[in-house]
Amino acid sequence: MSYIKFEKSQVVNLEYSLGREIIRTNRAGSYSSTTLVACNTRKYHGLLVCPVDELGGERFVLLSSLDLTVVNKDKSFNTGIRKYKGDYFSPKGHKYMEDFNTDTIPSRIYRVGGVILKMERLLVHYEEQYLMRISILEASEPMKLQLRPFLAFRNIHQLTHANLTANTKVEPVENGIKSKLYEGFPSLNMQFSTKVEFVHVPDWYLGVEYIEEQKRGYDFSEDLFTPGFFEFKAKEGDIIVFSASTKEEKTSGFKPKFTKNVTGKTPRDSYINCLRNAAQQFVEKRGGKTLIIAGYPWFGAWGRDTFISIPGLALARHKLVLFRDVMDTQVEKMKDGLFPNMGNESNPAFNSVDAPLWFFWAVQQYIEQGGTDGWERYGSAAKSVLNAFKNGTAFNIHMRENGLIYADAPGKSLTWMDAVVNGIPVTPRRGYDVEINALWYNAVCFSLEMAKIEKDKKFITEYEYLAELIKKSFLDLFWDEKFGCLADYVNDEEGKNTFIRPNMVIAVSLPFSMLDKEQMKKVLDIADKYLVTTRGLRTLSPGNKMYQGTYKGNQEERDSTYHQGTVWPWLYGPFCEGWLKVYGQQGVNKVKKLIYGLEAVMSEHGVSTISEIYDGDPPHFPEGAISQAWSVGEVLRIIDLLETKYKNQ
Repeated sequence: MSYIKFEKSQVVNLEYSLGREIIRTNRAGSYSSTTLVACNTRKYHGLLVCPVDELGGERFVLLSSLDLTVVNKDKSFNTGIRKYKGDYFSPKGHKYMEDFNTDTIPSRIYRVGGVILKMERLLVHYEEQYLMRISILEASEPMKLQLRPFLAFRNIHQLTHANLTANTKVEPVENGIKSKLYEGFPSLNMQFSTKVEFVHVPDWYLGVEYIEEQKRGYDFSEDLFTPGFFEFKAKEGDIIVFSASTKEEKTSGFKPKFTKNVTGKTPRDSYINCLRNAAQQFVEKRGGKTLIIAGYPWFGAWGRDTFISIPGLALARHKLVLFRDVMDTQVEKMKDGLFPNMGNESNPAFNSVDAPLWFFWAVQQYIEQGGTDGWERYGSAAKSVLNAFKNGTAFNIHMRENGLIYADAPGKSLTWMDAVVNGIPVTPRRGYDVEINALWYNAVCFSLEMAKIEKDKKFITEYEYLAELIKKSFLDLFWDEKFGCLADYVNDEEGKNTFIRPNMVIAVSLPFSMLDKEQMKKVLDIADKYLVTTRGLRTLSPGNKMYQGTYKGNQEERDSTYHQGTVWPWLYGPFCEGWLKVYGQQGVNKVKKLIYGLEAVMSEHGVSTISEIYDGDPPHFPEGAISQAWSVGEVLRIIDLLETKYKNQ
């Protein structure tokens, strides 16, 4: 019995199955994603989506989808499915689906006439190659199979349309063809493990629609090109492997290659194994660099997300080498004490005041997990950050006389609440931010602790006075005795902003905190009352007039609600760690209830992973990216914390 099981009645119900997506990645930066029934509902969906270095290294959809047709007794059964205008689906191959299984690799079983066949797919680990294995499980007599590929050859953020510049010609390769629609792209080699006949009938399928893009207010209709179809005979017991790759391959190796890539995979047969598999999918190794992709399907490698997620993604899985590879890659990108928050190699954006401070926290986690070279390896970078913040750096990030960090760059959102609409930050949080200064205090205290071990007298002399100054100034500025919580931010024009947000919880959870136990308890109790849900923490109390309980609409509407009540699972990390810090063994049951309660989402949205965000209002529908690095990472980290420090509960 599969851990994640979908009944036929669920699969054939498109309202149900189209809302559940599958994402698989490889270490080369490629991914493959679609819905349960293989109907693409996003422009980001595709069977082979890979980076193209010649086009700036961004991801491109090469192979969008495949239609497999069974020709049996002069009847044709097409197992494909696409949506067109007016809620019209054609073909309607989902009605032939008998079973969907994702325990090891995505597997679909179809019953068409007297034929039962299984289709399994995977990405090769370090290559731009998609493999599909077709197994004929039952067939009363031989049949023909036809496979029609649908090509896009476009950036994941764009759509394509029928045009006269596309190269509709194909060239033969071993057991298949290769196609390159436009110059600058690699050729897509489509080959089989058996001899096939290719029927060259180039055509554009017009008006394919993507439901999720329509909901999000984007263009949602595109035209897909098909060069023709492959045809071959098959019978019961046959196994055929199809390959789509940017390189021509030896077809005799397809079957063993498929088997080899399946062997050793951790099955998704439990909650923890789903999370471990999801964690590995964010890792990308290209060009000698190791990156953490912030989320799928549209995020890139973000600095802040990397530092928050890497302790869970790597250390909680006891992968210290992976941690070092990721951190070393980030350190190489440092500039003026800042890390790139987003962007690509040629155009990085350093607009994050918190990413450099989360760097310290990540190093602390590494040392806690046995990384004895932590300070030796990262101490120099850490000091660069401290000096930059102390003396001032880009985006008007600087330390004031009170020892606190003040950041204010017009038109910029420098904290993790970074949504901008029409050039105006939705949650600007200018000035002193509560979590920034909590992270700053933690960074200074941690660095002093390391300096004392290393007997670094120069550093100690320069920074020792700061710890007490920061603590006193922080409590004077942020602590509200009347309400028993911390202000969210303070600036020269507005004074204190006392909105109830989860940022104050970070001040409780960090290894070095300015708060005493009673203050911590008050902060957590307020967060528990107003912010904690079954899917994470709300970004704003429902009692606030600016609260938005649902995340929907076009880009502007969604960005306006992104941090105004929307629930973020990653915030379980600081809340649960803080709760255990205050309540100890007595707090274990509550933390387990929250963390293991997310097991329910394994069969939702991004199947076997955790989404980026959820609605603030019950029933907390999943929204945003279908798989998010810090959502998975922080849950794994808290599970590891429970298993190592609170195992007996």
